[in-house]
Amino acid sequence: MGWFLCVLCVLRGGAFLSAQIAMPDPKEMSGIPRPVTDLPDGSLSVRLIKGDLSNNIANHPVELHIGDKVQTVNTDEAGRAQFDRLTPGATIKAVATVDGERLESQEFPAPAQGGIRLMLVATDAEKERRKAEEASAPAISGTLVLGQNSQIIIEPSDETLSVFYYLEILNNARAPMNPATPFVFSTPKGSVGTGVMQGSSPLATSAGTVVTVLGPFPPGATMVQVGTSIPVTSGTVEFTQSFPAPLEALFIVAKKEGDMKLASPQIQRQQDTVSSNTPVIVAAGSALAAGQPLTLAVSGLKHHANWPRQVTLSLASLIVMLGAWGATRKVTTERGDDRKRLIARREKLFQDLVRLEQDHRRGKIDAGRFATRREELMAALENVYGGLDADEVSLVPAS
Repeated sequence: MGWFLCVLCVLRGGAFLSAQIAMPDPKEMSGIPRPVTDLPDGSLSVRLIKGDLSNNIANHPVELHIGDKVQTVNTDEAGRAQFDRLTPGATIKAVATVDGERLESQEFPAPAQGGIRLMLVATDAEKERRKAEEASAPAISGTLVLGQNSQIIIEPSDETLSVFYYLEILNNARAPMNPATPFVFSTPKGSVGTGVMQGSSPLATSAGTVVTVLGPFPPGATMVQVGTSIPVTSGTVEFTQSFPAPLEALFIVAKKEGDMKLASPQIQRQQDTVSSNTPVIVAAGSALAAGQPLTLAVSGLKHHANWPRQVTLSLASLIVMLGAWGATRKVTTERGDDRKRLIARREKLFQDLVRLEQDHRRGKIDAGRFATRREELMAALENVYGGLDADEVSLVPAS
């Protein structure tokens, strides 16, 4: 899923997604260096804020640790402190203390070309106090929605289609909420391996293909991430998915392989793009009502024919039956060595045939070589069974 994170980093600022991706919590971005080209070479700009992006902290000291040395610059009216002419490659770290809270950035090398921007985000104690009061209030009844950060991620793999649901469940009230309709949904029919992914809210659980998120839901966003797999038996996989809460906007990202395409009556626009050398399809649509099925078809998928597996299973069943039949026959001591040799030869040929079928199904052998070799193995098996049958006939006592 690393390809997906790269895609989001590239597309967050694009016009296509401007209405789909909301700005993350500033605390999540605190201390993370971001290379830029709008600063002089070898410069670092540190922005100091409290709680929200609109709450800059002006005229406050910011320290830059360079090995054992420390430089200090006060922030300007925009909450920024800038350090210039840094030694390229030197390990640096920005530090500030706000209301007794020590804020530190990651350690990183000073840039040789371009500059670095980062934020240090102090805790807004009053805001946190209000959030704590809201979270401890008695639960109310209400309606949840799936916010615009909700996404469906699709990734094709060998004989399966992986589908991931990143759901932003919003409680827009200022108190915990128990929804009138329980937040329970099932992954598509025929899916396997459904599970709640790491990073999800502890309120979410899964059993089989059923995902349940228990209330009460705290104010704000509850993030739930679910993964499942759909077996690929043909070049097209069609499935439907519905959710127990209204979806504010449909957003799908699919890793594209070959001529893969997405089709849905709910998709209003889509585009192919490339991020970090990974082709992807990005699609968007309008809101979906609670319980309204999303119908999606993924075509152009790679898949393997089922007949090799069926042939292999049929041969296995045939050999088991012949083995059981042969086990009921009487074998004389004089012909025992020859029969053992034929049985060993039969098992070796069967293993070769199974391996050949598997290699062909995985694309390790072309169709011409597969057909020739399979014909050779089948002919050899017929000879072996002919020898075994002749041996059985010769062992039947005259009546």
